[in-house]
Amino acid sequence: MSDQIDLSKINTFSINEMERKVDISSFPELRESGTFTDFWNSLPDILAAKSLKTVCRRIATAYNTQKKVLFLFGGHVIKTGCGLIIADLIKKGIINAVAVNGSVIIHDVELAYFARTSEDVQEGLEKGTFGMAKETAEMINGAVKRNCESGYGESIKKLFRENPPSYSGVSLLSAVAEMDIPLTVHIAIGTDIIHQHPCFNGASVGEASTVDFKKLAKIISLLSHGVIVNIGSAVILPEVFLKALTVARNLGYKVEDFTAVNFDMIQHYRPNTNIVNRPTFSSGEGYSITGHHEIMLPLLRMGILNEVKAGNKDGGYNG
Repeated sequence: MSDQIDLSKINTFSINEMERKVDISSFPELRESGTFTDFWNSLPDILAAKSLKTVCRRIATAYNTQKKVLFLFGGHVIKTGCGLIIADLIKKGIINAVAVNGSVIIHDVELAYFARTSEDVQEGLEKGTFGMAKETAEMINGAVKRNCESGYGESIKKLFRENPPSYSGVSLLSAVAEMDIPLTVHIAIGTDIIHQHPCFNGASVGEASTVDFKKLAKIISLLSHGVIVNIGSAVILPEVFLKALTVARNLGYKVEDFTAVNFDMIQHYRPNTNIVNRPTFSSGEGYSITGHHEIMLPLLRMGILNEVKAGNKDGGYNG
């Protein structure tokens, strides 16, 4: 008996009768010039490019049908200059609610009022100066303490209205205040540099962030057929979102058939589990798209605007 299997009786089939995942219709069209629309349409209709185009189409659909488009993000988005991108989408009425962590407020306030942000942490840590900017802490902590009963986000919006910054053109928060869209801020005490200052009041911050949690839950209760996008928050916002969604559903709100998206440089457990997968398990769809914010967010913006301009709508959740 041979020690090799006999292949002579193998059954073969025509490739024309067999399913394939890829055909040439999904391949890119190579161009050397043209409009952004030409470039957008030339992207391969496969894997991450297909997901990105679907996400942009879903956001355009939500905008065209007046559904919720909720963006969650952390401070790195602001530090890379991408707050300008989100601000533009807010001013155009496409993003209609924003939830952030404390670092977003810090970096945007510094940029809006002082045109500079982001320390050398290692150097400051050695000297004991890290996070000790007096003006930053006093402005934010003071605003929240004065208006904590209205929520953290509303406190910051009031600060920007009553004391307009010199560099409002580069500020996400200026756009939020101008358009008066919901802004919720979700704080873990001890995570932000302004918590280490003598002007910090934990009771005020706790009350303000509690108000914002309940506001976020109300926004999420209206998320059906809308879109939620998380950008660069690996822990706090995914955890807060999951609990707020639970609250909304527990109170009888039908929160279903929405699109959930996570953009990040590295895909982490919590965003993918708590935003992309678990909330869309029974209805809707989730997408995880990997890339640096400073590359992906300009592309996302242009893709959204292209789909809005074209009047494209996506009525289903089948990819």
